[in-house]
Formats: sequence, structure tokens, C-alpha cells
Amino acid sequence: MSIFHTRLTHDPAEIIVTQRLTQKSLATLAKGIAVPGYDRGKVTPGIVHLGIGAFHRAHMAVYVDDLLADDPSWGIVGASLRRPDTKEALEPQDGLYTIAVRDAAGAHPRVIGAILSVMDANTQRDELLTLMADPAIRIVSLTVTEKGYCHDPATGELDQKHPDIVHDLANPSAPKSAPGMLVEALARRKASGVAPFTVMSCDNLPSNGETAKRIVTTLAALRDAELGEWVESVAFPSTMVDRIVPSTTDADREEVTKLIGAEDAWPIMTEPFTQWVIEDKFPAGRPAFEKVGAQLVADVEPYEHMKLRMLNGSHSTMAYAGYLGGYDYIAEVMGDDDYVTLIHGLMTEEAMPTLHMPGVDLGAYRDELLERFRNPALKHRTWQIAMDGSQKLPQRLLGTIRDRLKAGLGIERLALGVAAWMRYVTGVDEEGDEIDVRDPHALKMMAIAADAGDDAEALYEGLVSISEIFGDDLGGNAVFRTAVLGHLNSMFDEGIHATIAKVAG
Repeated sequence: MSIFHTRLTHDPAEIIVTQRLTQKSLATLAKGIAVPGYDRGKVTPGIVHLGIGAFHRAHMAVYVDDLLADDPSWGIVGASLRRPDTKEALEPQDGLYTIAVRDAAGAHPRVIGAILSVMDANTQRDELLTLMADPAIRIVSLTVTEKGYCHDPATGELDQKHPDIVHDLANPSAPKSAPGMLVEALARRKASGVAPFTVMSCDNLPSNGETAKRIVTTLAALRDAELGEWVESVAFPSTMVDRIVPSTTDADREEVTKLIGAEDAWPIMTEPFTQWVIEDKFPAGRPAFEKVGAQLVADVEPYEHMKLRMLNGSHSTMAYAGYLGGYDYIAEVMGDDDYVTLIHGLMTEEAMPTLHMPGVDLGAYRDELLERFRNPALKHRTWQIAMDGSQKLPQRLLGTIRDRLKAGLGIERLALGVAAWMRYVTGVDEEGDEIDVRDPHALKMMAIAADAGDDAEALYEGLVSISEIFGDDLGGNAVFRTAVLGHLNSMFDEGIHATIAKVAG
């Protein structure tokens, strides 16, 4: 039986919007809008999600929503760790929001009811920690982005000098960071004799479960050796999640308002494609994710590498090179034949040979990615993807580069992606206009760029000296240096389009 039902009202074109999306207004939405088909009053929390942003609401929350009719004990309580924006948007809407799937035929809206409430960790920290310590919570999941793990992206280890980690060690009962929240909640469960929850990372980190466990266990051991040993027993399944989710614009809000017949302060716009691969390791129990399309496997790592190296590596390369080339959106980048040739070659010639996935047609996956990138209805900004590059490059490009260097293989296209990032983080584009660089290392990188001026070699040497990004090996590698610096010189001398044209050949 379907878990959705629809409310039949008048033609959407005749709607005069006077209402906000709420539990009460569900009965008056426009004709054909899918709404929760279960009794939300019977749904209880089973999951706490840290980092309740757009990506979670386009992905994991939808899978959970699909399952609540069968098992209402898996409702989600979300938590914003930095800003109260999501809470302020969803609280007046009883946690409801619209997901609009965009394809060539238009936007197809659906109302999601899996999120019961949203907490602001800055003002409701103890309430959130109390909930996480409750035996009813069996999973704590995360989409806090790479930088939210307070780690060294080059090594995957906890950054013990990170300001939030320093704070959390000094104030363990009032943590700021996601690792600190997890450790304190687990400490409270241990003290109460409550079994630990499962920690499920949904972020773009290699072996994200193992990385999360290493970071959380290290922090716990720094607090207390016995606590660290106890946290060693906690399950941290790895996952691979895939769905493209652009930032929501005011135009998107207006479109959704017209479609559903009610105002939604923060709808989510996304693509039809969705994939979720999960390591099946949940001693405290889990929803039946396999019933709604998730893949439960013993080893997620091959899928992680496939996505990070093919989708994410291509995305980052398109973001930096595309932005520098004057393209605002990924679909526009895909309208340039030279860029398409570059990305096709990056995946086919450089990423795919590093992947070992028997039974998976990598060529078909590549072609599907290229088609997804071309979706004109999906307004995915190059600037959005370019954010936090210092945290993303090690997983998306540098890991592939290291594997190819070890094998004595070329890195021409991957090196172009790195060079485009270096050119981008100077903070000034080819027209002399300012680039709004959003990155934890932005000030350091722009100071390096200011000192280097138009000297590509000085820029290269300064940036590769940031060990948190490049480690201690890549900067001095002669093949890497020659390849990246060659592209960087070309970008300064001839521009991004001429540089890409030479590679596209």
C-alpha cells in the first residue's frame, strides 16, 4: 500500500495563497500534491540528525519518510550546530517541508513529514544532549560537511588544535563541535548504563564511518581513557550518499508556493536521481532502508571511491574551472564542448582506472553523471560547489592523484583541477573582479596569493606548503609540481579557456 495520499482541491492556477505549510494546512493543499500518508501524531523520535541542512532533507529524511507508515518509531529530530535558520524556517511549519524534484518536465513537489522538530544547538544544547542520551534514540546521523569533523583532511586525524576541540576538552558538558556533541552524549549514556547509539556519517569523507570513529574515539580518550575504550565498541557504519542538491533561491520558494498552494519557508530542490549505499552495522536497530531503495552492503568503500573520484572530483574541477570561465551553473559548464571533453577524460582516463568494482559498469555510471550534470532544470551554482575546497580536495582529487603517481600514471586532467582551485583561491578572477572565497583557510590562502601576485610558482609553493591540504608528500613531488604548475602558468598567461582547450585537444 502506498504511504502517500493526495488531497483534492481546486486548480492550482486559481489558488490565492493565504496560508503557511503546516500540519493543519495539509488538507487544503493544491490538487495532486503528495503528503504524508501516516499519522504524524504517532511518530516518535528514533534518530537525531546533526547538521539538518538541505542535503539531509533531500536524501536521508526522504528515505525515512517512506518507512514511517510501517514503523513510526524512527522519526527524526534535527539539530543545527551553527545557525538557527532551519529551525526558524521549519518550526512554524511543524517540521514539514516540500521537496521538489526537477527534470525536463518541470518540478514535482512532495511534502515530507519525517522531521518532528529542529533544535538549535547553541540555545538548546543541554536539551539536545539529553535527547541523544535517551534510550529511544538508536541512531545519530551527521551531515556536517567535511569541515564539521574538526580533522586534518590530509590525514583523517582529529585536529587537537582546532578551536572547537580545544573548547570541548575544556568544557566537555557544553560542547560546540559535532565530535564533542557525540562524545558528551555517549558519556551520558555510559554513565546511565544505556547502550550506545549507532553513529552514521553521511558526509563526503573517504571511509566516513571509520574516519568518524577515529575522530570521536580520539576525542573521547583525550577526555577519559575509560570513556575512549567504551566508545571503541560503538558502531560507526560507513555510507555513500548521492543526490545533487542546489541552494534554495527566492525564485524556488515562489515556484513551490504556487505549486503546493501554501508558503514554504525552506523547500528543497533536487534531481530525480538518488542513491544510498550503507554498511549494514546497526547493533541498536535501524529502519528497513532496503525496502525503499537503499543498498545494504558489507563494504561501502568501493562505492565511496567511485563517487568521490568520479562525481565529486568532476564537480570540483567544473566548479573552479567553470567559475573562472564565467559560468554560474554546472549545466552551463556542460554546454562548453572543451569542458565536457575535459570531464569525460578525467573520469575515463584518470579516475576510472583507479577503481576496482567488479560487476559495476563504470562507463555507464560516467555517462549517467554527465547526463545529470546537463540537467538544465537543476540550478547548481559553481560557487556553491567551490566552497570549502581545502576540506574537499584531499578526498576528491588528491587521493586519485596519489594512486596514479604511485602507479607511474599521468595526472594531466586531475592536475588541471588542482591548478584551477589554486587560481580560484587567489580571490580575484580573470576580469579582476573579487571572488567570494568561502573556506576555513581563506585568509591564509589569500595572504599567500597576495604575496605571490602573478607569480604562479610562488603561488604554487605557498599553497602546497599547507600540510593540512597536501600533506608532506605532494608538494615536493616533481611530476605533481610540473603538471600543476604548467596549468597554473597557462591560466595566468592565457586564461582558463585556452588552458582547457589545450587539454581537450
